[in-house]
Amino acid sequence: MGKLVDDFEAYRTRMNDRIMESSNTNIKRFFALDTTSYADGALDVKTKEMLGLVASMVLRCDDCIKYHLGKCHDAGVNHDEMNEIFMIANLVGGSIVIPHYRRAVEYWDELNFSPKS
Repeated sequence: MGKLVDDFEAYRTRMNDRIMESSNTNIKRFFALDTTSYADGALDVKTKEMLGLVASMVLRCDDCIKYHLGKCHDAGVNHDEMNEIFMIANLVGGSIVIPHYRRAVEYWDELNFSPKS
């Protein structure tokens, strides 16, 4: 991937490892709950990741947006689906979401158009 994606994934992995080595049981359980909540169930992984992305955009969490963009990419979300996801997030969140939308488009483009490293 490109530098933006590689830097984010490396930082996230490094810091999650750091958190896990020093965190208490409750934090570890919370991380596990987050992971298992996005597994296949009544809703498939792709749908859950799209929902997570909309929620992250509305809540304006850039790290969460990047994470869910990567997971959406892995789940096979296509460009038309992504444009509808962005439309829903902006509709629900309002104009304050637009700066996050810009960064999300930049990250999505890097996921899709940057050469693999």
